[in-house]
Amino acid sequence: MLSLFDDAAPRPLAEALRPQRLADVIGQDHLLGPNGPIGRMVAAGRVSSFILWGPPGVGKTTIARLVAKEVGLDFVQLSAVLSGVADLRKVIADAKALRLGAGRQTVMFVDELHRFNRTTQDALLPHVEDGTVILIGATTENPSFSMVAALLSRAKVYTLRRFEKPDLAILAERAEAHVGRKLPISAEARDALLEMADGDGRYLIGLAEELFALPEDAMLDVAALAETVQKRAPVYDKGQEEHYNLLSCFHKSLRGSDVQAAMYWAQRMLVGGEHPDTIFRRLACAASEDVGMADPQAMVQVITAWNAFERTGFPEGELFMAQAIAYVATAPKSNAAMLGFANAKALAQQTGSLPPPKHILNAPTKLMKELGYNKGYRYDHDYPDAFSGQEFFPDELAGDRRPEFYQPNERGFEREVIKRLDFWSGRREQRREEEGDK
Repeated sequence: MLSLFDDAAPRPLAEALRPQRLADVIGQDHLLGPNGPIGRMVAAGRVSSFILWGPPGVGKTTIARLVAKEVGLDFVQLSAVLSGVADLRKVIADAKALRLGAGRQTVMFVDELHRFNRTTQDALLPHVEDGTVILIGATTENPSFSMVAALLSRAKVYTLRRFEKPDLAILAERAEAHVGRKLPISAEARDALLEMADGDGRYLIGLAEELFALPEDAMLDVAALAETVQKRAPVYDKGQEEHYNLLSCFHKSLRGSDVQAAMYWAQRMLVGGEHPDTIFRRLACAASEDVGMADPQAMVQVITAWNAFERTGFPEGELFMAQAIAYVATAPKSNAAMLGFANAKALAQQTGSLPPPKHILNAPTKLMKELGYNKGYRYDHDYPDAFSGQEFFPDELAGDRRPEFYQPNERGFEREVIKRLDFWSGRREQRREEEGDK
């Protein structure tokens, strides 16, 4: 039986449980298995540079170490947070000497690789390219946003998966086997413990270490567990990719009329510390872009809820946010106004020099009146239905050449809008016929 306290200076449990073979690494079989890209490299004994992209606590450092170990390469670890160009130069100089003297290559593992600025990343390129070092980088951020393109072209990116509950259960069992006793928690609390880890194996082992420090006769239920350890904070960086990912999930759920999913993603953002204004801004966008004229009240609901939230704050303000989410998600959808406006923009860009018809121009000066400005303008309220039928497009786009940008759908309030457009179109045609008879 092993104990945390057998050594005079015991190692942290996470370090003691670190796998010693790639075969013992869990949760990443898509990369490390016989058919996985890293598994195939190790089996062939030839390793090329790659970047491990994934959430915290899923084995990036362990995989890098074991790849070097199993292929028989020297391993040097750097942290992009603590290291700079001078550290890189030393590692590269040592790697060159080892390669020339003993014919051996060096794996240079850079943790948090995205923290290196562009200049430092560029400094790596020639040494990765000529094989002086084999670069294995680890990052929690999307490499396509945080890495220079030249480096990405020289190092493949492999995506690691967050640990699922069965993976975390294996880690918990390994911790128990190492310490020599079960975690002092009930079956229900054990399940809750795995949930608390939120896919982070290192965090789970840290929680287990706290629990093993309790008296051996302790036995915690779910409530006692919650009081003893803290739940892991969700992985959510408000300024990085996860921010945009969750916003995208939220907006697409609104557009897809899935109120349940929209509420879930909104709370994911709030729990992660997102500012409510960010959610309301996206609600306002969806109310216009996706609901539009199918239900013009959607925008009113969002802005009203937003104003009410600003006056009350948390926790009551969540009531208004929930109402706005429910309204936008369940409203009929139409993007006809958005598409129409985009088509109008395209035509405006093509025809930006067409002069407007003079009859709808104001004539504040005598010269402008003499030039015909405002001549023939008909005040719509002087006509039946407050509609004169006059032309507002430039001559080149008038009459039969009139564009029809806005094409409403047969959904929600736009059914009524179609009737209105048909009515005005008919009255306009009638006025043209009347004028033609004169």
